[in-house]
Amino acid sequence: MLSERRLEVLRAIVQDYVGTEEPVGSKALTERHRLGVSPATVRNDMAVLEEEGYIAQPHTSAGRIPTDKGYRLFVDKLAGVKPLSTPERRAIQNFLDGAVDLDDVVGRTVRLLAQLTRQVAVVQYPSLTRSTVRHVELLSLAPARLMLVLITDTGRVEQRLIDCPSPFGETSLADLRARLNSRVVGRRFTDVPPLVQDLPESFEAEDRGTVSTVLSTLLETLVEEAEERLMIGGTANLTRFGHDFPLTIRPVLEALEEQVVLLKLLGEANESGMAVRIGHENAYEGLNSTSVVSVGYGSGGETVAKLGVVGPTRMDYPGTMGAVRAVARYVGQILAES
Repeated sequence: MLSERRLEVLRAIVQDYVGTEEPVGSKALTERHRLGVSPATVRNDMAVLEEEGYIAQPHTSAGRIPTDKGYRLFVDKLAGVKPLSTPERRAIQNFLDGAVDLDDVVGRTVRLLAQLTRQVAVVQYPSLTRSTVRHVELLSLAPARLMLVLITDTGRVEQRLIDCPSPFGETSLADLRARLNSRVVGRRFTDVPPLVQDLPESFEAEDRGTVSTVLSTLLETLVEEAEERLMIGGTANLTRFGHDFPLTIRPVLEALEEQVVLLKLLGEANESGMAVRIGHENAYEGLNSTSVVSVGYGSGGETVAKLGVVGPTRMDYPGTMGAVRAVARYVGQILAES
């Protein structure tokens, strides 16, 4: 275990390196921080930290920089989550409150996260495997043509046109709409199929073909939309950190193009808790020079998806964690009120 003083030295090294982008020497530490000891003692502490693998010496400099292990200890023991200021919280709320639908919510969230953190923002759409049906609407467009509108509890809206095998009257349409909603509203998508499979048999023979067609369309929609989706933004922010990546940022950009990789990274976050993956803790080799900060969001205490940011390991962890947490909380409130 490191002593409190050496932990303070590590904290100071991380803070200075993140802020200045320059390797940190003992003289600079004693000048900038009230460590209460001589430069010689700080040099000794730095030697121990280096021996333990928390800091390293770039070959071109006399100063030291944090390693992945150093950042890990900083995040776990030394870094509190930095709360956002009142103007920042108000700006988040005002920006997200203007959203008109789920796509707009996700799009605004990505832009907001990228601006707040100056990193790459990744937002997963609410998982439909965890979503429930809020309402199914059926509209008559012509005697044998209908529109099915599926609305989820997370505000997702899906529309499908249906060509019926025969004309379907308004009375039958109202009956089907009422029976369908009585069975599926409030139910998870995965629970719907067995709840509606016997519905055609409860209609007159001439209507059963149309009822079956409507149900087939509904079930196809549930299956189609089960595919996980995400939105990414702020990739250009990486160009500001070119020197933070060994040789080139190309492996990072290639990793960001792989949705499966990003979904896996976000999926590693605990249900609603925050996860911070630093450097080589990321299983995907192309992201070994980055850190990923992610958290779950949702309504009613249930996580329906994840959001987070990807950036270099030389990251303002307290500020980034605070921004990610605050944005997730506001997105959850919007879903709850939608």
